[in-house]
Amino acid sequence: MIDRERFRENFIYLDKEVVIEIIDIFLSEYVERLSAIQKNITEQDFTRLKFNAHSLKGVIANFMDPVSIELSRKLDEHAKNETSKGLQELYNNLKRETESLAKELQEIKADFT
Repeated sequence: MIDRERFRENFIYLDKEVVIEIIDIFLSEYVERLSAIQKNITEQDFTRLKFNAHSLKGVIANFMDPVSIELSRKLDEHAKNETSKGLQELYNNLKRETESLAKELQEIKADFT
């Protein structure tokens, strides 16, 4: 769940159009990012998994969603340590939370328009 107050603080100096564009970019890319992470897990490609999990964590951090940030951080850490135990469950939780984040962002976007 997005911390709405911190979200507003993060984007306070940007025009509404820019915030909408940032949201739109996330909405258009997150499914592909999650698919890449799932592929990395399936293939046990920890190098790519670290890159993709870290990248997603950075993007999600913009939206002040502490649960998704923490899950992506844990996924990044698992990749760094090449720990496969629990990866799929962690991914499933991250996917669920990221999908929830996307829905919240669509609501926020609607409020901006």
